[in-house]
Amino acid sequence: MISMIILISILTVISFVLDKKKTLKGIKKGIMMFVKIIPTLLSVIILVSIVLYFTTNDILIKYLGNEAGIEAYVFAAIIGAVSIIPGFISYPLAGILVNTGVSYSVISVFITTLKMVGILTIPLEAKFFGYKISLLRNGLAFIGALIVGAVMALIFKNSII
Repeated sequence: MISMIILISILTVISFVLDKKKTLKGIKKGIMMFVKIIPTLLSVIILVSIVLYFTTNDILIKYLGNEAGIEAYVFAAIIGAVSIIPGFISYPLAGILVNTGVSYSVISVFITTLKMVGILTIPLEAKFFGYKISLLRNGLAFIGALIVGAVMALIFKNSII
């Protein structure tokens, strides 16, 4: 983290030397984007914290842990497919789930379906591509996410069943 901050600081100084106006404009724009994201970020973090407070680690492990078997993958895939969570929230959430004992393979299914499958957005997608293509794309992405989970299980030596 410190090396990233140092690199960003050096690049910002270089940018400032090359073009002071653009750098200041970029910094201002970045700050404004951050300020606009804060309410959403805080509300989702609070909501996730409340849900995790009332959801014990035993429940998470029961439905998403290694003992859940193949159902953990299906459950994670369904949750990811019907959720609309931005990346800046889903990745920290995945970290929290890993810390509670959910395997990397189940998390990979969740994140993959979260980013590639959009059950709730099918009607919008269908306006551009048609229902046949939208359903086919989402179905293949869902199956692909399960394959990703299986591959991750092999890499991290988790049992799938």
